[in-house]
Amino acid sequence: PALTSCVQVQRVLVAFTIPLEMLQAVKHHMLQAMRKGLSRETYAQANVRMLPTYICSTPDGTEKGDFLVVELCQSHVRTLWMALSGDGNQSPEVMYKIFDMQRDIIQGKGEALFDFIAQCVRQFLAGIGSPQHRLPLGFVFPFDCKQTRLDKAELVSWSKGFSCSDVEGKDVVQLLQSAINKQELYHVQVVALLNDTVGTMMTCSLGGEPCEVALVLGKGTNSCFMAEAQQVEMVEETSGQMCVNTEWGYFGDDGTLNDILTPYDQDVDQESSNPGEKRFEKLVGSLYLGEIVRHVLIALAAEKALFIGSSAVVLRTKDVLKTQQVLEIINNEEGMAEAKRALESLGLQPSEQDCCRVQQVCRMVVSRAAALCATGLAAILSHMCQSRQLERLVVNVAVDGELYQGHSRFREILQSVTGLLAPECMATLLPSVDGTGRGAAMVTAVASRLAAQRHEVDQLLAPLRLSRADLERVQALMRQEMELGLGRESNANASVRMLPTYVRGTPDGTERGKFLALDLGGTNFRVLVVSVAEDGIHMASEIYVIPTAVMQGTGEALFDHIIECIMDFQLKQDLMEQVLPLGFTFSFPCQQMGLDKAVLLSWTKGFSASGCVGHDVVQLLREAAQRKQHLGLKVVAVVNDTVGTMMSCGYDDPNCEIGLIVGTGTNACYMEEMQNVGTVEGEQGRMCINMEWGAFGDNGCLDDYFTDFDRQVDEKTINAGKQRFEKLISGMYLGEIVRHILMALVEKQLLFRGKPCPKLQTKDIFQTKLLSTIEINGLALRQVQTILQDLNLQASFEDTVLMREVCQTVSLRAAQLCAAGLAAVVEKMRESRGLAQLAVTVGVDGTLYKMHPRFSQHVQQMLRDLAPNCTVTFLQSEDGSGKGAALVAAVACRGAKP
Repeated sequence: PALTSCVQVQRVLVAFTIPLEMLQAVKHHMLQAMRKGLSRETYAQANVRMLPTYICSTPDGTEKGDFLVVELCQSHVRTLWMALSGDGNQSPEVMYKIFDMQRDIIQGKGEALFDFIAQCVRQFLAGIGSPQHRLPLGFVFPFDCKQTRLDKAELVSWSKGFSCSDVEGKDVVQLLQSAINKQELYHVQVVALLNDTVGTMMTCSLGGEPCEVALVLGKGTNSCFMAEAQQVEMVEETSGQMCVNTEWGYFGDDGTLNDILTPYDQDVDQESSNPGEKRFEKLVGSLYLGEIVRHVLIALAAEKALFIGSSAVVLRTKDVLKTQQVLEIINNEEGMAEAKRALESLGLQPSEQDCCRVQQVCRMVVSRAAALCATGLAAILSHMCQSRQLERLVVNVAVDGELYQGHSRFREILQSVTGLLAPECMATLLPSVDGTGRGAAMVTAVASRLAAQRHEVDQLLAPLRLSRADLERVQALMRQEMELGLGRESNANASVRMLPTYVRGTPDGTERGKFLALDLGGTNFRVLVVSVAEDGIHMASEIYVIPTAVMQGTGEALFDHIIECIMDFQLKQDLMEQVLPLGFTFSFPCQQMGLDKAVLLSWTKGFSASGCVGHDVVQLLREAAQRKQHLGLKVVAVVNDTVGTMMSCGYDDPNCEIGLIVGTGTNACYMEEMQNVGTVEGEQGRMCINMEWGAFGDNGCLDDYFTDFDRQVDEKTINAGKQRFEKLISGMYLGEIVRHILMALVEKQLLFRGKPCPKLQTKDIFQTKLLSTIEINGLALRQVQTILQDLNLQASFEDTVLMREVCQTVSLRAAQLCAAGLAAVVEKMRESRGLAQLAVTVGVDGTLYKMHPRFSQHVQQMLRDLAPNCTVTFLQSEDGSGKGAALVAAVACRGAKP
């Protein structure tokens, strides 16, 4: 019989052994269940609920002040007061008190329960002589809630013996706050509601390193971790992190754990108060381990493998074997004696062999629980590692609960199995101290810090956030300045110059021939040859650099350099023998006197070559050609890049009658009725007007919308006080505006923890390209951190969230102002043409519009709001300044043919 009984015990032990491949499969199922809980599409069917906690940050050590906690427990209410001094939370002062609660309270009226809690708070505060200043309170409420904010949560259902009326479906924060106000404790404000798991995570911030995962392994089991907020689809928040409460006790309720369930687990489940629910918790929670062992012992006794000759009927009574006893039995030293003691106390007469076998069974049940907890933890760690796009995750994990705290073997298995299943993660397990008390106080402290910071950030950014009324006013001002610019008398004093371009038509598709184009508008310039044929447009081009010395030297040197480059290009393209019509894109403010005559009004974009302002740039080009004896040059049109953009899109869409550029600079042009153009003779047809809208506001009409940051940027430019609209919108300045805001945030200790940041003092460190990158939706903030590290900025996770918000605020304002300007243009066109509804296409170019992830959407959205009677299509230009200039020349040649 000894041998057969041994086989039966062996069979039980094998049933509780889960091989590594099986654990890997369980981990895979857990990962799938987590993703299901995070997704908006599938969360309703998910077992692992992945509830957002609205806790978006872990302690950073600067938390300061007095904080209160109220914890609702099974049979008592615990109140706790904690004072933090902002010294890295090294030495918090803590006081607490426990108030016993009568049984009738937990089954009576909801109002009575909350009144009781509020009375406890009042007594506690009176006892510690608390001051009357504002006291933030964290409420630990360990029941199933639907949380929609940190301070708003509706109770879904009571459990643990509670059944107070009139609470389910109501906001428990509001119920507690009302009860506290009844006690006239108006300075106490409930700011956070949380469960014990989150508190556990918050207490364990060791040596400045935050703790980002927590496990509770006690009577029940649960976990939480800091997830990337954009993955928590149930929440609007998309940047930063949010702590997610997994509610993993329910894992396996859909049958995914059936392969590892033993008959003993099925028995325990059937006898529980909630059969079929919380399957994972019933394999690992200490409420159930004693019960699993009890069912194994019943089976072994029935098979005569245990307690031979004595009745084991006592084992049929539920809960006669406690998990605490199981944990003591597996202890190496005293375990055998403990087994004997426990079994004898039940009236059994165990032999030494019985004690030995019972100890083996207890060990297997506990080891399996540890291995399964490790599997769940490994799933969380791998998920974090993948979603942060890291090769290796280094993280602290807070652990609480009697299973972990009370048993070294459990801890060893948890650590080693986690390492096997998530080798890419290095997790340090830390025992948590009073998660529900101190941890809840830390949540409250962090919430208070974030609320105070949020208020300050909102104040700082408020002037950059434009209302609908602001934008309507900008639109009206633009319209007013447009009228002034078009008027013969008023033109000289208008800030928007509304320059006639002498371009009277857009392409109609009959243009043919070969044309040269020259594109000068920045530090690089291009020479192109463009063939317009029946089958479309063919181009060849070359880029040449203009050295800074030439940009800022004499006009003669600048135009000589340009002619040398044209000659170089014609040589390479074998065009020296041909005289081709040339379209010259010259992207600086000019007074156009004819299609091939344009007087430079002022340099922009860092140019300052002498002897050019006030002169005809086509003439300067022709004179340089003569100096260089280059005679095959026939300039037929000088165009601004905005007009070129409109023309190049007009070739593809005849409806294109507006050009817009939002790149290094910004400008717009559009087809105006000749009768409205007071600065040019003639009433018939239309003419393209180059608005030069970058200077809108130079007369002070936009001063209300300039913030201190804009003024600081403007003062440091080479044309202070000029191109004011452009300095709110274009790529050349947005990075600088952001840099000035960041410096203000550092000064207010809202960024980089207030540490001085010398690197931010460097002008132009923030390229606008960087803004585009930081704002890419779905770009993990880890990548943003890396981008900032390249600039020697050591940004924490919260810093990157704040920096992204600053970038978004600045670029949104730019897009909205751009839309307000466009709204003025399309509405004017609609009214001039006497239309109820205008359909028009805008040809757009410029890196900001094309490369920024949100700019174009924001412009289009705002334009729809501001000009509802206009249907505006946006067409991105392919090389407006090159192809466009050639097309202006082609349209001019088309018009000149008899």
